[in-house]
Amino acid sequence: MHRFVVTAALASLASLAAAPLPAQGSVDATIDRAVAAYARMKSARATFEQTLLNPLTGTTVVAKGEMLQQKPGRLSVRFTDPQGDRIVSDGKVLWAYLPSSNPRQVMKMPLTEGGAGSVDLAEQFLKEPRAKYRIADAGAATVSGRATRALSLVPKQPMQFTKATVWIDDRDGTLRQFEVTDGNGLSRKVRLTSLTLNVPVASDAFTFTPPKGVKVFDQTAMMNQ
Repeated sequence: MHRFVVTAALASLASLAAAPLPAQGSVDATIDRAVAAYARMKSARATFEQTLLNPLTGTTVVAKGEMLQQKPGRLSVRFTDPQGDRIVSDGKVLWAYLPSSNPRQVMKMPLTEGGAGSVDLAEQFLKEPRAKYRIADAGAATVSGRATRALSLVPKQPMQFTKATVWIDDRDGTLRQFEVTDGNGLSRKVRLTSLTLNVPVASDAFTFTPPKGVKVFDQTAMMNQ
């Protein structure tokens, strides 16, 4: 139900100048700051709110939780709503345990860069973005009490989403919110409600043991056949 691919953590750089800039200059300055800030991030701790909007069914699903991320490819997500759902990646394998929708199964998937098997959509947005997207200014907005500049990203080549918007913090260049929309109109918006960068990480933070009695669907084994 919630294909979480979070996240979100960018490092500090200089803030934008107070005086307004020409539109393209503002876009260039914002994306450059975000790319450089993300490159400096090593780990992050955050709380988030995710909203999934499905226009085909007319449904909106909101989830909340907390996450711990460490480059490269390590992620731990604990959903507080729905309580008990977990997403864990050790850098090689992604575990998805969502008892709110499938209480008797665990998905074990190979980790990939970007897309459904990724734990770091921020990398997809901020790694060589000019080569991947047509980028345009989408206006100023306040996200979780932070002043941000929104950028519209339209893929130059086919991707799993047809358009995206990212909200970049004016002060430190962090990614504070993103929204992606696929070809069917399904949209996913992830808003960080708190964010701390380069936090200490325990050695066992990204391990997962399937609960007793659940069935493990091992997609990594299928790929190795």
